[in-house]
Amino acid sequence: MYLLCVILITIAAVLMCLIVLVQNSKGGGLASGFASSNQIMGVKKTTDFIEKATWGLAAFMVVACIVATYAIPQAEIVDESLLQQNAIENNAVNPTAVPDLSEPVAPEAPAQGE
Repeated sequence: MYLLCVILITIAAVLMCLIVLVQNSKGGGLASGFASSNQIMGVKKTTDFIEKATWGLAAFMVVACIVATYAIPQAEIVDESLLQQNAIENNAVNPTAVPDLSEPVAPEAPAQGE
């Protein structure tokens, strides 16, 4: 689902770039080429279509981004660190064992004769 949303957002972004490049900020753009009255779509209808396509793609991208946010695959939440998990699995550490600190441990004397 997430990958589908990302692909659709990418396609919509490319189309949005193309539509915006076709438009002219002063009202000309692609519509200025259709100035003759015998065209199927006149100047006004062409600019209306391009403007509606721009707004439609913008709205689609917003909705698709929101859907993609909810479709992001979530990692499993772990309470313990990975090091602690590995130590427990390998029986290196007994998590329930409490060291006995009541008896002092004498340090070992260095070996003589070296």
